[in-house]
Amino acid sequence: MRTEAQTRAQVRDAKRIVVKVGSSSLTTVQDGLDRDRVRRIARVLGEQRAAGREIVLVSSGAVAAGLEPMGITRRPKDQATKQAAAGVGQSLLMAEYTHTLAEHGIVPAQVLLTADDLIHRAKYRNAQRAVERMLALGIFPIVNENDAVVSHGVRFGDNDRLSALVAHLIHAEALVLLSDVEALLSAPPGAPGSRRVPFIGGPAHLDELRIGGTGSAGTGTGGMVTKVQAATMAADSGIATILSSADHIAEAVAGGEVGTAFGVTHRRRATRLLWIAHLAQKHGTIHVDAGAARAVAERGRSLLAVGVVGADGGFDAGDPVDVRGPDGALVARGIANFAEDELPAMMGRSSEELGNALGSDYRREVIHRNDMVLTDAVFEQGEQ
Repeated sequence: MRTEAQTRAQVRDAKRIVVKVGSSSLTTVQDGLDRDRVRRIARVLGEQRAAGREIVLVSSGAVAAGLEPMGITRRPKDQATKQAAAGVGQSLLMAEYTHTLAEHGIVPAQVLLTADDLIHRAKYRNAQRAVERMLALGIFPIVNENDAVVSHGVRFGDNDRLSALVAHLIHAEALVLLSDVEALLSAPPGAPGSRRVPFIGGPAHLDELRIGGTGSAGTGTGGMVTKVQAATMAADSGIATILSSADHIAEAVAGGEVGTAFGVTHRRRATRLLWIAHLAQKHGTIHVDAGAARAVAERGRSLLAVGVVGADGGFDAGDPVDVRGPDGALVARGIANFAEDELPAMMGRSSEELGNALGSDYRREVIHRNDMVLTDAVFEQGEQ
């Protein structure tokens, strides 16, 4: 397990880094885009880029930036108005970044992504090649979710998760999450004994913390829960992460003693497994006996029909599902090879019996181990 000092040093020494800035650090509902804040952030990152670091900025703020020019005084709830505001605000946001970065001789590029772009392999490779080429050419990529066209069903939901996937996409060594929140606290702000948590070494450290779920400024979609999920997702793929406020951007990107550092908990994972663990909306549950739960959790085995005792949720083949043991505890999450209505005829039978009775296709695993991620605190906190 990495120490806090090692984690902050990894951020400090990272040649390639992703920085995410939240809406509340760039905009207000009443006044729209705060150009002074945008310029301050752009100047710090421009200086870092000029010093030789490769930086990708994931910037929220498009929807909030578009409200004031449209004469809207509060964040809309309907999707169509949000999409219209995103179309207006994205151009304003990019214009401000372009103007400030030009002072450092840096040319930015707008990169708008949807969840599909980072989940499907071909689209993932296209996005990866595009961003890699920009970095090779000295271009400064500025990423946002494509809010003008994205649908409710297939979206990141906030740019915290997007930034963690972008860090994975470009093989970044570090991720810095910036908002109006100074750090992860041991209890809600104002609660007796609430204090800054300087370091999270793994999921076990999160168990005793009560994490708030809402932002403070009324302009963003993410709260502390999504920030912790994003930081944990990055750490789960070998990427050191610091969560801090935009006011401390210079110290954060330098690995300074600000905010909360999240130590690396796992080497780089396949994108598919990150998606299964942290982003996929589960469609049902497969219930297993104690032997199957042990085989999956302790020995890393695939889930076979012989250990399945029930299923619910109405899932189809190819859907993400939870795997729960006899006590109801979450054991794993994975991609089911069979639909829920196929499983009753398969339960408790060996692969050989299934092949003989139902055909060779039914010799397959219910969930292959390569399409399954074992449970930890991330799942229970990130349950949708």
